[in-house]
Amino acid sequence: MAQTVTLDGNTISSAEVMAAVNGDAIIELTEGAWNRIIAARNTIDEILQSDETVYGINTGFGSLVNTKIASEQLQELQLNLVRSHATGLGDLMEVNAVRAMMIARINSFAKGFSGVHPNVVQQLIDFVNLRITPCVPRIGSLGASGDLAPLSHMALALIGEGNVIDDEGNIHDTHDALTANGLIPVELHAKDGLSLINGTSQMLSYSVLSLDILDNLLPIADVIYCASLDAYQGTMKPTDIRVHNARPHPGQLTVAKRIREIIADSTIQQSNMDYKKVQDPYSFRCAPQVHGAVYEALLGMQSTIYIELNSTTDNPLVFADAPKLGDRIVSQGNFHGEILALCADRMSLALFELGSISERRMDQLLDSSKSGLTPFLAADSGLESGLMIVQYSAGAALAELHGHAAPRTAFSTSTSAGQEDHVSMGATACWNLYQACTRISEVLACELLIASEALSQRDQQSSPIVNSLIKLVRNIAPILDGDRATSAEINKIAKYLRDGAWLARIEAENNKLSR
Repeated sequence: MAQTVTLDGNTISSAEVMAAVNGDAIIELTEGAWNRIIAARNTIDEILQSDETVYGINTGFGSLVNTKIASEQLQELQLNLVRSHATGLGDLMEVNAVRAMMIARINSFAKGFSGVHPNVVQQLIDFVNLRITPCVPRIGSLGASGDLAPLSHMALALIGEGNVIDDEGNIHDTHDALTANGLIPVELHAKDGLSLINGTSQMLSYSVLSLDILDNLLPIADVIYCASLDAYQGTMKPTDIRVHNARPHPGQLTVAKRIREIIADSTIQQSNMDYKKVQDPYSFRCAPQVHGAVYEALLGMQSTIYIELNSTTDNPLVFADAPKLGDRIVSQGNFHGEILALCADRMSLALFELGSISERRMDQLLDSSKSGLTPFLAADSGLESGLMIVQYSAGAALAELHGHAAPRTAFSTSTSAGQEDHVSMGATACWNLYQACTRISEVLACELLIASEALSQRDQQSSPIVNSLIKLVRNIAPILDGDRATSAEINKIAKYLRDGAWLARIEAENNKLSR
């Protein structure tokens, strides 16, 4: 039976979002959240009865802010808003991304600052729990004014228009899906359409999906590094705790500690106590500093996403407890995605650096003059090429990561007749990060395949944790006994690195790694 994730607007985690996204949990709101939603809605009703002119409630939108709309046209205004803004381009968002987007929108409403009608919130909850997923083209958001176009396609489905997509990728008419699930199109009232489409939920959805990958991928990247280090017969002395206490950046400290945990009890390290080389290459010696900086970017991302998940990001905001009616509505800019855009760009650059140092370790292991192993780890070098071209593929993926490292935030365009004159491009930045997560998993999969083969040529054993990982690799990619195609093996390894299955298995067999 599925667990229940209770949304209160203030405490949801990305892990809880993913549980609901994956269908392992259903969602519900707390009584307090419903009370706040109703109180804010009552404020909207009071304003309508007072005949005050308030942006987003009884005016036009964007540069049409000064156009007042008659009360009998307010429902039509909201329908027109949703329909006119549903202008998305490109491929459809993945089902999981749309589901994460809907959950983020619901939790934002749960804070009680949006003034959205409770029926709209309930319709969104029903869509999530019944796995009714709107078809949402990915391209259209500028990362400010909210993710207008993508969220408008989501809103279309709530009112019975557009299409929905099932978990197998089949597309259905929305009205048919509503009927099949005992639902009817929701009716939009004043401000409902604007509340639905004005927020950072698409940016946030790709941020959450990326975080779900990276929370698993970065710790196992350190295990892969340790496999390479032992395969190279390098030394773990640079992880000495005294070194890192002398430069105590949190990410560096954590990664150095994690490396010491991973490589503990390695017979290769124990036989390497009288280390003959003066120093290892930077790609081995500086791993705590480089991996640590990447991990520190992840720690910042975790914090940013948690805050954003528990924020209200539409405009205007409703503060139902203000004494004066005129003070209860505030036009502001919480829809601006700069914080998510910069966070995603920083993480994309960090992933390129992680891939760059990984590719350099591959080169060290494949070069027999440096590793002392067979050229390109071939069983019969010359006749066979071994894993030579695995590094080439890693380099090609790294080139794409270099493209992903270019900041998407460093571009803005003025829209809506100059009213919306600075945008973040946050949706583009967060999508870019999500793509970069796949590329870095492929680079790390290449390093892992090479390190596994290199370790098979050593007489001593690595540590229990590294051996647990190598055993999983060998279920997919046996030791080379001749040249073979390795594409399917690498792609499968990359998938297991991304989804966390291998990290969970390794930690179950050994100990949980430091975070």
